[in-house]
Amino acid sequence: MSCFCYILECSDGTLYTGWTNDPERRMAQHNKGLGARYTKTRRPVKMVYLEELPNKIAALKRERAIKALPRKKKMELFST
Repeated sequence: MSCFCYILECSDGTLYTGWTNDPERRMAQHNKGLGARYTKTRRPVKMVYLEELPNKIAALKRERAIKALPRKKKMELFST
């Protein structure tokens, strides 16, 4: 089953990175305040990056790798 790693841009301009197997559902959860604690007070959020990966383990590894990047590098992933 495919999983996805994503980056959200919050209303305050900060970035949040996560993973899911259903990007649309997860985005709705974040915008309803039911996602991560971090995004709950920074709504609305918009998805700026989505990467499909083959499984949960790959998605978790990619999430960790993206979280380790400096902001500038994260922004390079979705800014062209």
